[in-house]
Amino acid sequence: MSKPYSQVKAMFAIARASFRSITRSPSAVVFTLAFPLVFILVFGFIGGGGISVQVAVKKESDRNNPIYQALLHVPVVSLDTMLTPEEMQSDLEKGRIDATLSITDKGMGAMPRYSVHVETTSASSEMGAVLKSVLNNIFYTVNSQHITMPTYAELKQTEVSVREYKRIDFILPGQLGFSLLSSGVFGTAFVFMSLRQTLVIKRFFATPIRRPFIVLGEALSRLVFALIGSSIILLLGHFAFGFTLIHGFITVVNMLLLSALGLIVFMGFGFVVSGIAKNESAIPPIANIITLPQFLLSGTFFPISVFPSWLQPICKVLPLTYLNDAMRKVAFEGANLLSVGHQIGIVALWGVIVYIAAIKVFKWE
Repeated sequence: MSKPYSQVKAMFAIARASFRSITRSPSAVVFTLAFPLVFILVFGFIGGGGISVQVAVKKESDRNNPIYQALLHVPVVSLDTMLTPEEMQSDLEKGRIDATLSITDKGMGAMPRYSVHVETTSASSEMGAVLKSVLNNIFYTVNSQHITMPTYAELKQTEVSVREYKRIDFILPGQLGFSLLSSGVFGTAFVFMSLRQTLVIKRFFATPIRRPFIVLGEALSRLVFALIGSSIILLLGHFAFGFTLIHGFITVVNMLLLSALGLIVFMGFGFVVSGIAKNESAIPPIANIITLPQFLLSGTFFPISVFPSWLQPICKVLPLTYLNDAMRKVAFEGANLLSVGHQIGIVALWGVIVYIAAIKVFKWE
């Protein structure tokens, strides 16, 4: 008596064959490993780019004074007046802002009239020095205009000891997200287009394996390959450039779980592309419409706060924005997956939407 046909065994057989084909595909290796590693190496070896000091202004601070008005016109200083005291302290300690600022008006006749208190961190000492230099220049100008009051304004500075937030701590999660996005969209789209054109899927239909297990087999192989690539990126970043993995192995596991979620969602985009595209030459332009906006606007290289205010709402819609944000919080701040539940929920919601679309447009033949 013959044994019953095992869908699971067939799925794993497809997964093994697909994994071998992925490892032999130059484009898969390039998008999953080569591009992200090149960017990590470049940003790991350089010190910094343009200077921008992120400063949170305390709500009780006096803003109707010459010092604050002068700061508004300094290009290298970015002032944020919307944070609560709790958010301000948390962002300062976690490296999201470089300093907090408070300006007190002591009233006419007091000397000095204005007292400026700046709080920086040990991790942002360079940016703190830039802000101090800017303020000293402003003080020189203001004090020179009030000869009868030589000390019209004074600066008080305190420093909080915190963990250093390095450039690699921002760049690496973005590159990991880029790797997952590229692998999920381009890899999936090209693979299923190729399987249709070479009639491999048609041959699968001649076997007892059901369609969902064909998809699961391909997905499993891509997931394993992407997680191997993610592990290499994380370990290289940590040991070569000091990328922060605050809780060690637990942080790595959480990062890989986020990577798995991201890849699954991005594969849905790949299914949509393979369903829309008429042939292989049509895949790159359609896929780039999906990947390029996310690559450029999702905080891969720069915080989305550097973009114009009209563009930021678009940035905050893209799924890669939330995946990058979740990874940075987990790696540097030590957040667990529950703490980034909001970001995970947004990414998962995108997954539901995109797989509904994929079901509508996906073609087997």
